[in-house]
Amino acid sequence: MDYINRIGFDFTRYQMIKQISGWFVRFTALSMILSMIAPVLAIVDVKADKKALTEDQKAIHVLNRLGFGARPGDVAKVKALGIQKYIDSQFNFSAIDDSVAENKVKNLEIFNMTTADVFAKYPNPGALLRQLEGGKQAIAAAQQNKEPGIMTGEKMADDEKKMTADEQKERRDKLQALYREYDLKPANQLVPQIAANRVLRAVYSERQLQEVMVDFWQNHFNVFSGKNAVRWYIPSYERDVLRKNALGNFKDLLVGTAQHPAMLFFLDNFESVSPNAQPANQGNGKLQQQLKNGKLPQQVRDRIKERQGLTDEQLDQRIKRAQNVGQRAKRGINENYARELMELHTMGVDSGYSQKDIVEVARAFTGWTIADARGYRKVAASTIQGNEEQRLARLERQAGVPDGTQSGTFYFNEKWHDKDAKTVLGQKVDEGGVKDGLKVLDILVKSPATAKFIARKLAVKFVNDNPSEALVSRVAAAFSKSNGDIKTTLKAIFTDKEFFAAENYRAKIKTPFELAVSAIRTIGADTNASPAVLAMLNKLGEVPYGYQAPTGYPDTAEDWVNTGALLERLNFAVALASNQIPGTRVDLKRFEAAERSGILDKTIAGVLDNDISASSKATLLKQVEQPLPDVKAPSEPTDPDMATVSMTGGPGQRGAGNRARLLRPSGNPEVFKVVSLVLGTPEFQRQ
Repeated sequence: MDYINRIGFDFTRYQMIKQISGWFVRFTALSMILSMIAPVLAIVDVKADKKALTEDQKAIHVLNRLGFGARPGDVAKVKALGIQKYIDSQFNFSAIDDSVAENKVKNLEIFNMTTADVFAKYPNPGALLRQLEGGKQAIAAAQQNKEPGIMTGEKMADDEKKMTADEQKERRDKLQALYREYDLKPANQLVPQIAANRVLRAVYSERQLQEVMVDFWQNHFNVFSGKNAVRWYIPSYERDVLRKNALGNFKDLLVGTAQHPAMLFFLDNFESVSPNAQPANQGNGKLQQQLKNGKLPQQVRDRIKERQGLTDEQLDQRIKRAQNVGQRAKRGINENYARELMELHTMGVDSGYSQKDIVEVARAFTGWTIADARGYRKVAASTIQGNEEQRLARLERQAGVPDGTQSGTFYFNEKWHDKDAKTVLGQKVDEGGVKDGLKVLDILVKSPATAKFIARKLAVKFVNDNPSEALVSRVAAAFSKSNGDIKTTLKAIFTDKEFFAAENYRAKIKTPFELAVSAIRTIGADTNASPAVLAMLNKLGEVPYGYQAPTGYPDTAEDWVNTGALLERLNFAVALASNQIPGTRVDLKRFEAAERSGILDKTIAGVLDNDISASSKATLLKQVEQPLPDVKAPSEPTDPDMATVSMTGGPGQRGAGNRARLLRPSGNPEVFKVVSLVLGTPEFQRQ
């Protein structure tokens, strides 16, 4: 027995020693990694050598700032063409053949659809059931005291949490049958397609400056995909407003975003109504008043039930909705958009406007709204039921929507508009109707504060996190003189002496999105931007349209640089280089060599163009002897509202909240270790 106990003790001690040894090795490796990325933590204070940039450095600088980094061979191509000619070609983006990128995104169908079509094809699953369960079969079953095949009306939403596993399975089966029969797609495929479009274009597009500016304006005019209907509006928002005007005129961008349903819904302006507004439909006013008051005579109730085939419960629900409509109208003016328009989109905070100005601006935008704003809940069901035309006709009568207006599009509701004169920044606004809002936008575009605010944001984007006041003033002057022409404003930056100043070379930290895309491009990886890439972006901290605040994602080092975030960046580099990300593959054979030092030399040449500090290289030589950290599979962004149905095929096929699957590492371990570490250096993390 003593012998057995001693054996057991020895085995336990062996396990403990093994665990401690493994922990010590990992700790040592982690310490080495932290020592390597520590210079990134101090990036704000880092200054480059004061010597003028070499031609190679200028080419790298342009490829990093006007694009998402160099692909293999890009530095040589830019030098051969000439740096200035390359910059000029990026401004003339329509002349650049972008067929490779277009071919990569051609199957992301939502970007080829109207918003009404997206509503119909990608319905909210829970709303789809609720709409269909209120149909004629459910009504007949209720009248005959039969249990309908699925729960009826709004009660389902309350009972979902109480469902048994069998009931949940039955519900999923019903949804999947509906989706197959009517060729519908799960709404949880929207965000993956939106993200995939951005990733694929950033990786493969030859029109790199346009992609950078789409990214810039997306954050400047941010909308959050997680807010109700917004994700259904984003395909049109990016295609018809951001991408179309990314290198155009700022006023066109401002008007486009102000009138787009994505912004109207995100900042609630679609519900902004003058307190003096009259209901759009004055017909049968007595009945409407009775509906709103909830005091219908029994004879009237019976007549409505008979004519429309409603149960008492369903009629009560309609009365409740009518009362809610009345309450929405009473809410009156919403100031959200007016405030963000002045603070974030144009003038900037502390630029001289007052709370009174915000109220006046909000008054000018009353009546700027959306036709069938929540059509994502209704279009598919009413199409299936064959009453979509009647539903739209009723909407036109009740909400004052112009004839022929598609679901999910902007329209101006004259009856909701505040018709009195306004005063904004000391200027009278009394143009009448929709022109009131357009006049306000014109005033804001011409404000010197707007010129300076936009100039500063662009200087932070393209020069450094703390641009000089002299540079900001020069760029603002170009903005003002050109009436907000974006190309002219950018040219003022790219031709300024500070743009190519040595201290601004690698002076900015890459955002997570920039880091991920540049890593894919730099090592020549091929990707289909699968949901696993979306999950990795989520873990890194930047999914397009995933920032909840109207400010959009930040663009300075202090917001992205901390030890945990930098370790996640290294994890991404390991997963990428070792082919663990499904749908993303890379061949690293060109970096192979007989010795580790040779692998390192080839990788530094291929990834960093041999531009690395002595301290970084010394750390790398030590680090290649240590094991890499294990990469844990990231979770996909949670989307509880969309988790009702999961269908296979196409982008976004996974259900929300699942853990993304990573593949087993493949390739030469010595090579992908070195490539991962080089991607983690301060030299690559900066741009």
